[in-house]
Amino acid sequence: MATAGKNLSEYDKNAIPSAKGMKIAIVVSEWNEKITGGLLKGAQNCLLENKLEEENLSIHYVPGSFELPLGAQMLLEALNPDAVICLGCVIQGETKHFDFVCQGLTQGIKDVSLKYHKPVIFGVLTDNTEQQSIDRSGGKYGNKGTEAAITAIKMVDLQRRIQA
Repeated sequence: MATAGKNLSEYDKNAIPSAKGMKIAIVVSEWNEKITGGLLKGAQNCLLENKLEEENLSIHYVPGSFELPLGAQMLLEALNPDAVICLGCVIQGETKHFDFVCQGLTQGIKDVSLKYHKPVIFGVLTDNTEQQSIDRSGGKYGNKGTEAAITAIKMVDLQRRIQA
């Protein structure tokens, strides 16, 4: 979790399993594109730095964060990746819309992961202000996209070790 005392982009590269041979899909919300673009850059860089082959990375877009669960489900059915990373950003406004979107997408991502028995990673910023989201998508607190990529690698590695 991004806090004032922790930069999300700082991690021990020796503690991360190699992503070589993994197949990972990323589904990205087009809404708040400035922020989700930063999350995507962080996730993509992290995956490639940890030896994921470019041909094993697919990136797809959905209109908003609420559509991330269905996008993830479509990717699991069509591409059969080892994991799907969901990247989005929902910023608190003046109405309850924020609460409904966050609740629905959170529940949806969890449901898709359990339905397909594959890691579907929650890389969605749910901040009070745009500045908080900027700070967590490549700004002063690092990048939640990097954190989501690390989670995907670790979860695929865990699943492979358990199944071996």
